[in-house]
Amino acid sequence: MNNKLQKITTNLWFDQQAEEAAKFYTSIFKNSKMGRVTRYGAERHEINGISEGAVMTVEFELEGQAFVALNGGPQYKFTPAISFIVHCDTQNELDYYWEKLSEGGDEKAQVCGWLKDKYSVSWQIIPANLTQMVSDSNPNKSERVMKAMLQMKKMDIKALQQAYER
Repeated sequence: MNNKLQKITTNLWFDQQAEEAAKFYTSIFKNSKMGRVTRYGAERHEINGISEGAVMTVEFELEGQAFVALNGGPQYKFTPAISFIVHCDTQNELDYYWEKLSEGGDEKAQVCGWLKDKYSVSWQIIPANLTQMVSDSNPNKSERVMKAMLQMKKMDIKALQQAYER
């Protein structure tokens, strides 16, 4: 990790899977790396029974974005109200991220390019030009794309482009 502190860093609260999750995410994204790992001391053990020496935080980076994964305990869970968007230029790229991130995740949560991974973190795996298509000044084009998208589980770039160009 570089020494320059990112102004805003995403913190992900896990029960006990912070290091496992960081390794999982860095194995998927090509431009990624693991960073510093901190461990709990005796004080935290006395408060809630987390073992002294257990992983507290893991710093990692995905595509230039800094993240911190925290083993904070079971009291907080992820919600789809927060998600990470992965912009994909090709169908192969989209398929790759969809396959890797959805592995072991919640299949019922897969809709319109959204998925939940095995840690219940929500992701949107979308074409890079989707925002442009759904916000086109021609309402017929944008509505056709939106209608096509709402019928998809995983995004189909060719089908969306065809709906846009019709």
